[in-house]
Amino acid sequence: MCGIVGYVGSRDAAPILVDGLRRLEYRGYDSAGVAVLGDDGLQIVRCEGKLSGLEGCLATKPLKGTTGIGHTRWATHGRPSEQNAHPHNYQGVAVVHNGIIENHLQLKQLLRAGGHSFSSETDTEIFAHLIASELADVTRSKGLEKNTTGNGLLAEAVRRALRKVRGTYALAVLREEDPSELVIAKNASPIVLGRAEGAWLVASDVPALLPYTRDIIFLEEEELATVRADHVELESFDGIPIERAPTRVDWSPVMAEKNGHKHFMHKEIHEQPRAIADTLRGRASVETGDVHLEDVGLDEQSARSISRIVVVACGTSWHAGLVGKTAIEQLARLPVEVDLASEFRYRQPVIDESTLVIPISQSGETADTLAALREARRLGAGSLAIVNVVGSAIAREADHVLYTHAGPEIGVASTKCFTTQLTALILIAIRLGRLRGTLDSGQARAHLENLSKVPGHVEEILGREEDLRSIAVSVSSSPNFLFLGRGSSFPIALEGALKLKEISYIHAEGYAAGEMKHGPIALIEDGLPVVIIATRHGTYEKALGNLEEVRARGGRVIAVATSEDNDIGSLADDVIWVPDGGSLVDPILAVVPLQLLSYHVADYNGTDVDQPRNLAKSVTVE
Repeated sequence: MCGIVGYVGSRDAAPILVDGLRRLEYRGYDSAGVAVLGDDGLQIVRCEGKLSGLEGCLATKPLKGTTGIGHTRWATHGRPSEQNAHPHNYQGVAVVHNGIIENHLQLKQLLRAGGHSFSSETDTEIFAHLIASELADVTRSKGLEKNTTGNGLLAEAVRRALRKVRGTYALAVLREEDPSELVIAKNASPIVLGRAEGAWLVASDVPALLPYTRDIIFLEEEELATVRADHVELESFDGIPIERAPTRVDWSPVMAEKNGHKHFMHKEIHEQPRAIADTLRGRASVETGDVHLEDVGLDEQSARSISRIVVVACGTSWHAGLVGKTAIEQLARLPVEVDLASEFRYRQPVIDESTLVIPISQSGETADTLAALREARRLGAGSLAIVNVVGSAIAREADHVLYTHAGPEIGVASTKCFTTQLTALILIAIRLGRLRGTLDSGQARAHLENLSKVPGHVEEILGREEDLRSIAVSVSSSPNFLFLGRGSSFPIALEGALKLKEISYIHAEGYAAGEMKHGPIALIEDGLPVVIIATRHGTYEKALGNLEEVRARGGRVIAVATSEDNDIGSLADDVIWVPDGGSLVDPILAVVPLQLLSYHVADYNGTDVDQPRNLAKSVTVE
């Protein structure tokens, strides 16, 4: 998502900061800013929009100084605006931040009670206030003057402030009194250091540093660094010194954007634990069993006034809607229809003021989905969009928006956008269930606890990639595939087949397993790969029956099964194991290995994985 760049050295910082931010543009953003320390003190320039706007501001107001931090922001807390853009400054402490402060409301309330006032809607500004307060306390306790430099004062203040914060962050901080250093900290959001000649640089991703250095230090979880022009001091949050030599990175700029992965799609599959965690952060409270979606207009009165929900979407997003239908109907007891957006407005849909329409689109620009949204609004329906791109057309025209936080998705075949859409739909289902009284707090806590474990479960699945690659290679010459699933696994069968078709050009069918005898069973012959999603929830026994039918006709069975299932191993030719996450999150866990299976089939066959023929990332025409 957002981009961070920092510099301490002998050159003018501002051009280096802007250049680094430009190399992080692929991460997506809606505002930008830089803070520079020099002879004129701390100076900050920020603007809404793209970097060209920031460069225009800097042309009229040049910033001189050799220490600085820069940021490109993708709005989470607070709309895109100059006021909400980073860096944020309080009493000479400037900060940039990626991530979410989960307890920002409580911290802001405490700070206001202590006389603090805030100039933005962001959670990030809290860091500036906390660090400035702790800096004053540390300086006073040591009997030092306010303008004292060095002595680890800023690092100590940052460390103290972080003890009060619950959440995720990549953080870069500087203070006006000491232009010789900046301090960075990491918890769950990436940040790296680069050693250049006479300087050290900071960035949220490697590409920003490559023009200046290939010697990189990757910060680990809960580590803090004091960065000066001639050296870096690493330590844990507990103040324990850490020794770590730079790693030599031999990436080309394009490889760097891929973080060393062969394809963007592969990188994006591996980004799913982070993307899902980011979509959950600040929204799901396991402790209270509540989902906080303050910006989407779902209060008790509006939730109870909804008579039904209509999801409109295309392609992969339509598959997400089918999974969401099951979750919403189960938890909120509301009828849900899932329409192909390309068909919706041509059938004179029955829509009224009590209908909530949910358009789902990765890009927020999908022409058919946008047209369906407009038709639904014309007929009086309320709308809640699920999109990934801030400020996109669907986001602008819907009544309310729930942003997924997948970050930019470059590969045409959607992966992380799909799993974050599923995450967002589950959050909506739980929120509606709580507001409508169909889901008690204990049930909600159980679902949210399962949801909170999904990033870790996905990491576990990704750790078995070599097994999946072996299966993929063994079936890569097959001209046809069949994918089967029941219940909420049926849309995952559709998605698995779509992924294989998109990037490998192999014919694949996704089918409801219970419908197999109504036609698709005629396709099964010796060696036909049949992928069956048979996790241990819902209709597991029936799925085993379908599996037996495939075996009896000579099909090659590839089963997606729950770990420690002792029954399925002897029935399938290959088993892809996924953790037991509970029925609600099963679809998220089941789709990840199907993404990898499709990826490795396509990669082995040598197709253009990231740019498959005839396809575009954003379908902006009907």
